Amino acid sequence: MLAKRLVILVAPVLFLMASALAQVNELSATVGLTFVSTQTVPSTGLPIHFGNASGTVVANYARLLKSYKIFGLHAEVPVSFGPGMNLNYAINQIPQNIDALFVTPSVRVNVFSGDSVSPWVSIGGGYGRWRQSSTLVWGGPNPGPTGTNTGVLQFGTGLDVWFWHRWGFRFEARDFYSGTPDLNVDTGRSRQHNYYVGVGGGYRF
Repeated sequence: MLAKRLVILVAPVLFLMASALAQVNELSATVGLTFVSTQTVPSTGLPIHFGNASGTVVANYARLLKSYKIFGLHAEVPVSFGPGMNLNYAINQIPQNIDALFVTPSVRVNVFSGDSVSPWVSIGGGYGRWRQSSTLVWGGPNPGPTGTNTGVLQFGTGLDVWFWHRWGFRFEARDFYSGTPDLNVDTGRSRQHNYYVGVGGGYRF
């Protein structure tokens, strides 16, 4: 009985693994900058400046679903982590910095799919998590929450150059359109653009 249950559990996993290996899969990672535009607090008329998250990393798994002539349709899961985006505000009310995590399952269309040079566009959406620092911008404890969940839309474009066997170079630009972090002040916004630009590499198997 135990062996039968084991077969029932393992067989679907083996089938999915075999199916995945039969397709074209990709793993990639890029490192770059995330930009957020300045926001103004209406009650004070003062701006909040967002520093560039210069160590943002975007890791990605993708799988080719279908090819049609020069086009390739992929399912992909971009995962972006942007730590230590510094904030600046004249009044000691907001967190000192914020971190961002975005997980956005998406659909990607490559042009000249399978060739050595392939531009692409991507669209999708998923989950985001903001972490606000426990310290205020000018010092002292942050009285507000240190974590905020949000939904995220993802729009991206990029270029893949497969220069050596299964290894390639990637340039990408993505907009993670998310809810706003809790900054202890009302900026009049409920969502914001988080623009990412990065370079890195990928592996096909």
